[in-house]
Amino acid sequence: MYLRKNNKNRQKSYKFMRKILIIGAGKSTASLVRFLAQKSQEQQLEITIADKDLKQAQKMTKFSEYLKPESLDIFNADDRQKAIKQADIIVSMLPARFHIEVAKDCLKFGKNMVTASYVSEAMQALDNEVKSKGLTFMNEIGVDPGVDHMSAMQVIDRIKNQGGKMLMFESFTGGLVAPESDDNLWHYKFTWNPRNVVVAGQGGATKFIQEGKYKYIPYQRLFRRTEFMNVPEYGRFEGIANRNSLQYRDIYGLENIPTIYRGTLRRVGYSKAWNVFVQLGMTDDTYIMENTKDMSYREFVNSFLPYSPTDSVELKLRHDLKIDQDDLIWEKLLELDLFNPDKKIGLDQATPAQALQKILEDQWTLQPNDKDMIVMYHKFGYELNNEKHQIDSTMVSIGEDQTYTAMAKTVGLPVGMATLKILNGDITRKGVLRPIYPDIYNPILKDLEEYDIKFKEHMVEYLGYNIENVN
Repeated sequence: MYLRKNNKNRQKSYKFMRKILIIGAGKSTASLVRFLAQKSQEQQLEITIADKDLKQAQKMTKFSEYLKPESLDIFNADDRQKAIKQADIIVSMLPARFHIEVAKDCLKFGKNMVTASYVSEAMQALDNEVKSKGLTFMNEIGVDPGVDHMSAMQVIDRIKNQGGKMLMFESFTGGLVAPESDDNLWHYKFTWNPRNVVVAGQGGATKFIQEGKYKYIPYQRLFRRTEFMNVPEYGRFEGIANRNSLQYRDIYGLENIPTIYRGTLRRVGYSKAWNVFVQLGMTDDTYIMENTKDMSYREFVNSFLPYSPTDSVELKLRHDLKIDQDDLIWEKLLELDLFNPDKKIGLDQATPAQALQKILEDQWTLQPNDKDMIVMYHKFGYELNNEKHQIDSTMVSIGEDQTYTAMAKTVGLPVGMATLKILNGDITRKGVLRPIYPDIYNPILKDLEEYDIKFKEHMVEYLGYNIENVN
C-alpha cells in the first residue's frame, strides 16, 4: 500500500497515506486518537474512528483533518469487512468479547491487528494461522494488561540476564481518583467500566502461590484479605488479590518461582466497606430482581435484610452486619444515599449488581474537571551471588480531566505506539502476541517516558512474602 524510505536524517516519508481503522469510540479511545492525530502529518496517517454511535465518533474527530468518523455496526458483517478491507492496520477498542470477529476478518484480508484486551482462548487458537499468514495480532497492550507486562518483564529479564534467580513477584494496579479530586469517604470514583468494578472477584476462588504453597481466597473472604503498601509521595494503599495469579508463571517465564501474586489497588479502608455489599448479596449478578424500575434505593437495601415490623432499614443493616453507628463504614454507606426513599433504581429487570452499579454511578462518576490516577506497584524478590535482594518499582500517572483520563492515557498511548511500530515495521514478530519481549517492551517503555509514564525503582530489604493483613 505504501513505500517507505529513509533520508540522511533517518526521517521516514511515505508515498501514500496509510489507513488506520479504530473500531470503538469508548472512554479509552480519546488519548489513542489524540496521539495518532499528532503523528498523522509526519507519518502520513489517515485515521478512521468507527462506532455504532456516529456522534460519539464525531466528537473525537473534530480537531484534525486526518481524522474521519464512520458509523459501523460490528454485527453487520458486510459493513465490518468492507471497513477492515480498506485499512492497513486495525485497532479494536471494542469490548473484549467482540475482538474475535474482527480478528477473523483481519485473517481473511491479511491485516495486522492491535487490542488492549486479554488474549482469549478463541484468539489464542488463531495463533498458527496468524503466523502462517505473516501477521501480527498484538494483544494486552493497554495498562493492565499492557504496561504491567512490559515494566515487569523489563526488570525480570534484567535480573535473569545478571544471573539472578527470581524468588518473588507481586504486581498491583489501581485506577483511582487523583488526590486533588478525592472528595468522598471511599476515596474512589469510576475511571473505567463500572460493571467490572461491581462484579470483580466473582466466578471462583482467587488463586496464588506463597513460599511454594498454593493459596485460595473464596469470594466471600476476598475483601477481608488485603496487603498494604506505601507509594512514595502518594501514601498508603491496599492490594486485593486478582482472580488467577498462577497463569503468569508461564507468561513471564517464572515457572518455578515460590511466590507470585497479582492484585488491584485501592485506598486503605475501601475493601472493608465494600465487603458490606458482598455480605448482603448486592454484587450478585446471577438473578433478576422484581420491580426494580420503580424500586427505591431504600427498598433495594431492605430487600436483603430480615423483615421487622418495628426496626428501620438502617437499624436492621447495622444489626445484621454489626456496624456501629459511629463506624466510618456507616458514614461511607450514608454518603452513597443508600437509604433514600425517593431515588429510584429505574432499571427494568435488574440484577442486584446492576442495581448497585446504578446507585454507585450517581456518586462515583468523574465530574468534568475531576482527575483520575493510575498507580502501579511491582515487587521483585531475587537471589544473586548467594544474596537476596528486592526491587520495588512504582508508577503513578495523573489524568488531565474527565475525557483525557490517566486510564485513557495509559491504555491509549501503548496501543497507539504499538500500532505505529507494527505499521512502520519496527515490530516484526508474528502471531498472537503479548508485549513480553524485549524488542517490543523496551522501545515502547522508552516512548512512554516522554509522556511521563515512567517507573521509579527502590532497593529494599528482602523479607520474603509479606503475610496478608486482615483489615
